Amino acid sequence: MKFETKKTLSRRGFLAGTAISFAAPALAQNVDGAGSVQLEKDVTTSVRRNISSFRSLDWRPYFSNLNNGAVLVDISSRALHFWSSDGQTYKLYPSSVPLSEELTRRGRTKVVRKIVGPDWRPTPSMLKRNPEWPSYIPPGPDNPLGTHALYLSWTYYRIHGTHDTRKIGRKSSNGCIGLYNEHIAELFGLTNVGTQVLLI
Repeated sequence: MKFETKKTLSRRGFLAGTAISFAAPALAQNVDGAGSVQLEKDVTTSVRRNISSFRSLDWRPYFSNLNNGAVLVDISSRALHFWSSDGQTYKLYPSSVPLSEELTRRGRTKVVRKIVGPDWRPTPSMLKRNPEWPSYIPPGPDNPLGTHALYLSWTYYRIHGTHDTRKIGRKSSNGCIGLYNEHIAELFGLTNVGTQVLLI
């Protein structure tokens, strides 16, 4: 696996773990110049705003059962929660979320398709907002869906990876939920077609 620069690693070191692994002192270990110092300050500020809401949750307030497993996406805390159908596996991942309320959809849906190495086509509304964008990007390092994608029953909505790790933990998508590639690969293996999904 190719490692990023120290600037990116510091942010990833913070965001790639679960709530119990967050530790502000660890962020200061990779400071290598003014740019990194500013990044560390930004991330530390983000910790203070988000740490109370980025926490483990119980599935019962959100789902009546765990049939086929369950995924909860909390837009406010920018976190994705997963519970297995037997209740024995629980995962908590940092995520990217939509840029604005206008692009955000909440409610119940489910996984209807799973793709390794997804290709990407911008939606008509994306092309209207960004006419300079390409109409198609094949699988690979330039693909905005990363290495894996879970397609939801809502048209155009996905839970997917990203090659741009700066997006995780931020409002940065046009509607989809993004995870680190290593996290979406793990979630991909845990979910099934039919896994229930709730965005709140």
